[in-house]
Amino acid sequence: MNKTIGILGCGWLGTALGEQLILNGYTIKGSTTSPEKMDSLEKRGIDPHIVLLGEKSIEGDIKGFLKQIDVLVINVPPNLKKDPKGNYVKKMELLLDNIKNHDTSSVLFISSTSVYGAIEGEITEETIPHPITNSGKQLFSSEQLFLKEDSISTTIIRFGGLIGEDRHPVYHLSQKELTNGEELINLIHRKDCIHMIRTIIENGYWNEVFNGVYPYHPTKAEYYGSEAKKRGIPPPIYQQSKSYISKKKVVFRNFYVKNHVLTTSISS
Repeated sequence: MNKTIGILGCGWLGTALGEQLILNGYTIKGSTTSPEKMDSLEKRGIDPHIVLLGEKSIEGDIKGFLKQIDVLVINVPPNLKKDPKGNYVKKMELLLDNIKNHDTSSVLFISSTSVYGAIEGEITEETIPHPITNSGKQLFSSEQLFLKEDSISTTIIRFGGLIGEDRHPVYHLSQKELTNGEELINLIHRKDCIHMIRTIIENGYWNEVFNGVYPYHPTKAEYYGSEAKKRGIPPPIYQQSKSYISKKKVVFRNFYVKNHVLTTSISS
């Protein structure tokens, strides 16, 4: 039987994910907060729904969106830069209550390697997170919220920084004066994000945690200097840091030990 997958958050990653899953034979329902995006999603074959998550209520068609979904992909970041006082956990608690009132049995929660904070050295899925930012703390609390819910099978993917053909941080960093040049990069291409999500759904890898980071970890100064040169733009200006530099390297061990690899290079 053809599975129906709901993608909560059809932005840069979610829309591309929906398009690929349609090619793989799935029926896709997608949410957006913008009425202007409804036509665009529909033209891509995604059944669109307006859903706005709040701390006290969910506006839009949350019931219609969750109806008859087999797998729900939660792809909604905290966005605390726009709303520093926002309570992401409250939004997730309200969302979970709504999910439990429907037939959805499996949830794939898109998280971030920010939950690991400033932990040193090689980080695997067995590493106990120690978030230090507000966003990281709320993401980790939300992960635990879903993992502890016995009525739903939840898998967590902690992605590193996302890049793609039309999106790369080097453009934003160009000519900026920075002091973190000795830190290691932990990035992943959007194609590999989609590959991981699809593989987890197809193989039924539920109630697990996966790191999603490409296995290439040069320093930021080396990597962004090289990427800027390839694009013909000024590189970031890295100055020596007066404070301790973290050498964090996140590895995707759980995906790898299941005989899966990441295939899209993060080098241009």
